[in-house]
Amino acid sequence: MKSDVELDQLMNLQAINEVAHKLGLDEDKLELYGPYKAKLDLDLLEGKQDGKLILMTSINPTPAGEGKTTMNIGLSMALNKIGVNAISALREPSLGPCFGMKGGATGGGYAQVHPMVDINMHFTGDFHAITSAHNLLAAMVDNHIFHGNELSIDPSRVQWNRVMDMNDRALRRIDLKNRTSKFDITVASEIMAILCLAENMSDLKARLGNILVAYTTDGKEVLASDLQAVGAMSVLLKDALRPNLVQTSEGGPALIHGGPFANIAHGCNSVIATKMGLNLADYVVTEAGFGADLGAEKFFDIKCRSANLQPDAVVLVATIKALKYHGGAKLKDLDKEDFDSLYRGLEHLQKHLYNLGMYGVPVVIALNRFQSDTDKEEAVLETFAKENHVRISFADVFTKGGDGSLDLAKQVVEVANEKSTFRLLYQDTNDLKKTIETIAHNIYGAKGVEFSKEALEELSNIKNQNLPVCIAKTQYSLSDDASLRNVPQDFDIHVKSCYLSQGAGFVVVLLGKVMTMPGLPKKPNAVGMDVLDDGTVIGLK
Repeated sequence: MKSDVELDQLMNLQAINEVAHKLGLDEDKLELYGPYKAKLDLDLLEGKQDGKLILMTSINPTPAGEGKTTMNIGLSMALNKIGVNAISALREPSLGPCFGMKGGATGGGYAQVHPMVDINMHFTGDFHAITSAHNLLAAMVDNHIFHGNELSIDPSRVQWNRVMDMNDRALRRIDLKNRTSKFDITVASEIMAILCLAENMSDLKARLGNILVAYTTDGKEVLASDLQAVGAMSVLLKDALRPNLVQTSEGGPALIHGGPFANIAHGCNSVIATKMGLNLADYVVTEAGFGADLGAEKFFDIKCRSANLQPDAVVLVATIKALKYHGGAKLKDLDKEDFDSLYRGLEHLQKHLYNLGMYGVPVVIALNRFQSDTDKEEAVLETFAKENHVRISFADVFTKGGDGSLDLAKQVVEVANEKSTFRLLYQDTNDLKKTIETIAHNIYGAKGVEFSKEALEELSNIKNQNLPVCIAKTQYSLSDDASLRNVPQDFDIHVKSCYLSQGAGFVVVLLGKVMTMPGLPKKPNAVGMDVLDDGTVIGLK
C-alpha cells in the first residue's frame, strides 16, 4: 500500500467551495486559502447548535499505534455514507512532532484529511499567529522593564516564557539580562488554550487581558491588560480565530482548528469549530488527544465545562496489538497470537471504560483492525464487550475508508440517540488540591498524591481555588511513570509544580518528568523529508 503522502498526492480533491456547498454554505462565507482550504466566517456560529456531539478517544498510546484520528475521519465518512450529515472537528498538527518522532496528524491510508502536506506544515498560519502573539507579549514585558518599569515588575517573578512551534531541547533554559527564562512549544502556550476555549472575539480579548504575566515587587499581579498588549495580540489573532475548512478522503467536510497537546495542555480543538460544526451538521465527530485519561478527562472537565457542551456519545479506540502490548507482550511479538497478553491487556481497556462511565455518556468500542488480528482474538473482544454490556465494532478505515466503519457509524447513531446523563468528575466548588486528588484517584487509580514543597506553595498562592486543573503527564501510562503499562497498582502521583493559566481559566499541574519543550529523537522524521524539482513533497509521515 502506498504511503499516506503518496495517497494524498493521488487524490482528486474537490474545490473547497464544493465541499462548503455540502454544508449549505455560499462562497461569501469563505475566505479561500488556495483551492482546497478556506477560513469560515464567525457568523456561522449563529443558530441552535443542535447537532450530536461524538467524542473520539482511545486507550493509552503504544508504539504499535491506535489510529484515533484515522478512526475519527473514517467514522465521519461512514456517517455521511449512511445518510447522516456529519463533519470531523480536529486539531491542527504541530510542526515539532511532524519533524520529530510522532509525525503528522491528518489520519492515514484511505481515511485522511486533505491537503495533507499543507495541513501538516504551515496550513493557514494559525500557529504562527499564536506564536507571534505570545512572543509579542513576552517582548512587551521585557521592554517595559527596560524602559523604567513603571509597573514595578519583579524581574525574578516574570511568569511569561517564550514559545516556538518546534522541538528544541536547547531552549529549555535561556539566560536574559535580568533573569533566566525558557521556551515552551507553541502547543503549550496559554494563548493556544485561550484561542481554543474562546467563544468569540470579545471573549478572546477578555481572556487575553486576564493573562498573568508577572508579579510586582510587592506581590501584586501584573496582567497583559496592564501592559496594554491585548489590542495588538488580537490583531495578530483575528484570522486565527476563524476555523479552517478542508475535506476528507471521500470529499466530506472537516473543520481543523487549534492544536493544544493533551499531555502538556488540554488536548482539544477549538470551541468555536465544535459549536460551528454543531450548527452546520447533524453529527460532529471530534477528538481529544492521547488516551482517555488525558484527552477525554480534559475534554469533559475543561472544554465541556467552559463551553457548556453536552456530548452524546464516546467512541473508545483500541487495537488488539496495543492491548497485547499493555498486557506485557514485546513490541516485536505483537503480530503473534498471544491470548495471555491479550487477556491481561483487557484490564487496561476495562479501566478506561470504567473511567468514561463516570461521565454518564454512552460508549462504543471501536476496534481498529490490523492484518495480523485473528478471528480467535476478535472473538475474545466480542466476549469481553458482552460481559461488560458495552457495544463494540470492528473497523478498518485505513484500507477501506468510510466503507470500513459502516457498522460503527450505525452503532454510534443508535447510542447517540439514547439518553445521555452527562456529568462532570468534580464540582466548581472543589479546591485545587482536592481536584488534583480526585483526578489522580478516580481516573489514574493512584493510591496517593505527593506534592512537592514548590507545588504546595504555588497552589497556595493561587487566589481562585475553584478552577479546573489541566494535568500535564506522560501519555504512555495511567500513572506518571511512562514505563508502567496496563493498569498500574499501588502507585503514587508526584506533583512537581503548578502554574496559573488565568486567561485560559485553569491551573496547569505538572507531574513527574513531563516537559513543555520536547526534543527531537536521534533520527528525526526531518531527516527523510525533501521536495522534488516538480514540487512533490516526499518523506512526510
